[in-house]
Amino acid sequence: MNEPTILCIGELLIDFFCTDIDTDLTKGQHFSKQAGGAPANVCATITTLGGKARFLSKVGNDPFGHFLKQTMMDLTMDDSSIIVDGNHPTTIAFVSLKKDGERDFVFNRGADAHLTEEELNESRWRDSSIIHFGSATALLDDPFKSAYLSFIQKVREEGKFVSFDPNFRADLWKDNVRAFIKLAEACVRNADFVKVSEEECKLISGYSNLSDGVKCLHRVGAHAVAVTLGKDGTLISNGKQSAVVPSVPVHSIDSTGAGDAFVGATLHQFNQHQNPLDLLDDIEQLKKVISNSNGVGAEVCTKMGAISAIMGLGDRHRVPSG
Repeated sequence: MNEPTILCIGELLIDFFCTDIDTDLTKGQHFSKQAGGAPANVCATITTLGGKARFLSKVGNDPFGHFLKQTMMDLTMDDSSIIVDGNHPTTIAFVSLKKDGERDFVFNRGADAHLTEEELNESRWRDSSIIHFGSATALLDDPFKSAYLSFIQKVREEGKFVSFDPNFRADLWKDNVRAFIKLAEACVRNADFVKVSEEECKLISGYSNLSDGVKCLHRVGAHAVAVTLGKDGTLISNGKQSAVVPSVPVHSIDSTGAGDAFVGATLHQFNQHQNPLDLLDDIEQLKKVISNSNGVGAEVCTKMGAISAIMGLGDRHRVPSG
């Protein structure tokens, strides 16, 4: 079978990692440049695992933008939809790592915020089997915010399989968390597969009990929900049945990109099925998919840098095409 392409939409940016571990950005002196962006990490995982993916984003016409384009090409990814913007610089994120592998962010937003609805519509999205919307920044500002919301509704109405990961970052939303919740609900309403962290599930649903939160996301519109629980595994639910799939124990160095790698591995496995919606209704098959994805996410935690860690995934994680 000729495997169809998965289209990933959102930011492509430079992560400058502070290599002074457990030092905040005020005191940090040493930084390592890495390619990043949540949907870019998803896309990189799909191609690294042997799948076909295309990325839709916008970068600046500067050395950082050219570096990102080259990185995507090196991943044998279709980069034809990565638009180079001569008017805005490439988005940059500064990342400070803690001893437990967790991190905080400072964003300097650039070109990715200026992706328009016209540019989304002009992409070859109809050639894609699955369309993944995953972005920490997409819902922040126009024109991309309005374009993103309109586009996710359009592709769902056209019958495409839609995946959504909200990637909530408290430092980005500050006093606008209510706005984030409303916007995230609009995306969940149009999604077949929703991946959230435990914090995001509780925040978006308004329920402190995880089971109630998942049921709420199903009522909003999600067909299947995966809640990543770190070392405690992943809760997967199809609205009829649910299960917690155990995690793979590792020594975490940097968790950046682990959730994205989980999503990429999951979507790649979905893409092996002629109708992924049928797979969502089979809880036993879903558990197998999530178990494989947990392993991919865990391995990414053992290395620094999202895409660079993803590029190092071993062959044991590859899912045969067809």
